[in-house]
Amino acid sequence: MSDAESLITKKCKPCEGGTKPFDATEINSYLSMLTGWTLVNGEIVKTYTFQNYHETMAFVNATAFISHREDHHPDLEVGYKTCEVRYMTHSIKGLSENDFICAAKIDALLK
Repeated sequence: MSDAESLITKKCKPCEGGTKPFDATEINSYLSMLTGWTLVNGEIVKTYTFQNYHETMAFVNATAFISHREDHHPDLEVGYKTCEVRYMTHSIKGLSENDFICAAKIDALLK
């Protein structure tokens, strides 16, 4: 099982008070499990490109379903043929495993 596949099998867990955000070493380790995601201003970010608006919106809706199921929600910037996805765990003001779990699950939509 690849690293990304192992993330896909996990479920997001609530970040309780006192949960510390990932440090640089943890972030880099988890980023290495994903393809195309980058660290930008404390968030992990990826832009997806589609053939048309319909495909973009289908991706947005599928992302919303995953987010609802995992109770972990990204910031999305939607364009006609693109969707930028940004994850950061707001409750801890940093990155957690939840961000990487959801990123892997969203990537799996397009495989």
